[in-house]
Amino acid sequence: MKTLTLGPEGLTPADVIAVARHNARLELSPTAVDAIAISRRIVDEIDQSDRAVYGVSTGFGALATTRIPRERRAELQHALIRSHAAGIGEPMPPEVVRAMLALRARSLAAGRSGVRLEVVQGLLDLLNSGVTPWVPEHGSLGASGDLAPLAHCALVLLGEGWVRAADGTRVEGAAALAGAGLRPLELASKEGLALINGTDGMLGMLLLACADAGHLFAMADVTAALAIEAMLGSARPFAADLHEMRPHPGQRRSAANIRRLLADSAIMDSHRHNFDHAVQDAYSMRCAPQVAGAARDTLEFAQQTAARELVSMVDTPVVLPHGRVESTGNFHGAPRGFAADYLAIAAAEVASIAERRVDRLLDITRSRDLPAFLAPDPGVNSGMMIAQYTAAGIIAENRRLAAPASVDSLPTSGMQEDHVSMGWSATVKLRRVLDNVASVLAVELLTACRGLQLRAPLTPSPAGQLAVRAVAEFAGEPGPDRYLAPLIEQTRALLVGRELRAAIETATAPLE
Repeated sequence: MKTLTLGPEGLTPADVIAVARHNARLELSPTAVDAIAISRRIVDEIDQSDRAVYGVSTGFGALATTRIPRERRAELQHALIRSHAAGIGEPMPPEVVRAMLALRARSLAAGRSGVRLEVVQGLLDLLNSGVTPWVPEHGSLGASGDLAPLAHCALVLLGEGWVRAADGTRVEGAAALAGAGLRPLELASKEGLALINGTDGMLGMLLLACADAGHLFAMADVTAALAIEAMLGSARPFAADLHEMRPHPGQRRSAANIRRLLADSAIMDSHRHNFDHAVQDAYSMRCAPQVAGAARDTLEFAQQTAARELVSMVDTPVVLPHGRVESTGNFHGAPRGFAADYLAIAAAEVASIAERRVDRLLDITRSRDLPAFLAPDPGVNSGMMIAQYTAAGIIAENRRLAAPASVDSLPTSGMQEDHVSMGWSATVKLRRVLDNVASVLAVELLTACRGLQLRAPLTPSPAGQLAVRAVAEFAGEPGPDRYLAPLIEQTRALLVGRELRAAIETATAPLE
């Protein structure tokens, strides 16, 4: 199992994915251990003084002016975790929780939070032992961080709360710790606040979403090219010089992908020089690079935002060198919420234009001589008719999900927290949008391959041949109607996986 070293410089996006999805282990670097110790000494000095420092010697939120006696400050931190673990709903996926734990450890390891080494090591022990806290979906407003989700994580460190077992069931945190050979942690001053005052849930989900979106947008070029080929579309709109006229980098990359994917196709050659064949293709065909390319540029913005956040220190108050302690607003999730909302809009449109191509493929009046609904014997058979219904229903849901969450602030905590980011909600729904995109692209892949099969004896491009062969392994040849749901599910798994893409890239070139 891969082991990564966590230092004050933090983690890369690939590191977070490795921990979240591939169970990579984390260990602290000596530099991080030193930075943690230095910042803790400053908090210990404050703790012994009479200074009013938020979260160390005072209450929280609207109770920030309430002074806490020294003998009750550890109690304050435990009470904070218990009261803030107030989430409800279905548990978040393990990959999200593991990303949260890794990112909270990353922030605390920067040596600006004033926690003891035991706290950071406790988070790493949960990760490395495979103990995944049960974190309900609802509870975070994305300002003062992901308070409730992180509190559910921190509660397990205390030997309380719930853990999600490998089989998905909920078990007591104390039993899970004992089973992993771990001991509950006793918090000291400021440590409870430091454990929950971060935006690690929304950052983790944004990083996971960016990784998924990058693959899906590349596969959107594949499904678009196959659909265009099956509909006897023109390759002329994808010429490089046309896209130099509008120099958006994502558009250029998408057009280059589609050009390569359509190359060496007997189907395309059959009408390449017939200029009466189609004076113009529909927008959903010739504008594919413009839409998918804009989505790529949006993804790049989201990735840049996530990269900045990965080197950011998110806590309040922060412990600075020479004993300075300051409250900040760096826990506010607006950058992440905006990026997630923007990417959700772009991803929804990638699916939307794909569904329009599916509809054209099935329509006998627009598919250029393909049989109605791609059924060789239409009438008795309905072919792929209802698969398009499924895609259309998903598109309708994505339109609702694409409405931005980040404009929906609600004041909390007695108006102390009077503007919140809703970044958690933005990233949760972004992941749902991308899940839907994968399903719509799967419908396009299945219908496009059916269309290419129906163009026989003409042979598709090398990319098309690989796709048709992979889909035919479980979907067979066009013929009488079959139970479609399993075929769509298997096509979705093929599209989300990396094997088909790798095969296509070997036959053509790496997808940009």
